[in-house]
Amino acid sequence: MTTIGVLSDTHNYLDPRVFTHFAACDEIWHAGDIGSLHIVDELMAFKPLRAVHGNIDGYDIRHVCPMFLRFTCEKVNVLLTHIGGYPNHYSPEAKALLRTEIPDMFVCGHSHILKVQYDQHLKMLTVNPGAAGRYGFHKVQTLLRFVIDGKDIRDMEVIELSLHVQETK
Repeated sequence: MTTIGVLSDTHNYLDPRVFTHFAACDEIWHAGDIGSLHIVDELMAFKPLRAVHGNIDGYDIRHVCPMFLRFTCEKVNVLLTHIGGYPNHYSPEAKALLRTEIPDMFVCGHSHILKVQYDQHLKMLTVNPGAAGRYGFHKVQTLLRFVIDGKDIRDMEVIELSLHVQETK
């Protein structure tokens, strides 16, 4: 059993509450638009990290985070990217990858819209954790946390963070 924390679109702001909400996670997945290599370093120091770069990320992040990442967690095949879309509206790049191999779970970011949807046609779960950062049109920062147990993906939790929190130092 593996507990996963998923976030996207931090845009150079890693909310300190992420560490509390992901404390029990075994892995963190970041679906791009990280914004700063410092965020990659912080997350990697905290938990094992799987991350892809997004369209706003510079060469420093692109050097360590690929555009697409395929991997297996337990017995679930995962495809992680930034600009991916959702059922019947996948990006051209995602469509091309999905033609070669359909994963059990497709994780992306970019839209700043939290969405968990099963694609009946491709028989895969599509997941977008929304936006964890402060930049964008979203009113609430969102994260996802769930469990992968063998082939089962379960206990999907949406975590909402208010956008304006005072940080203490």
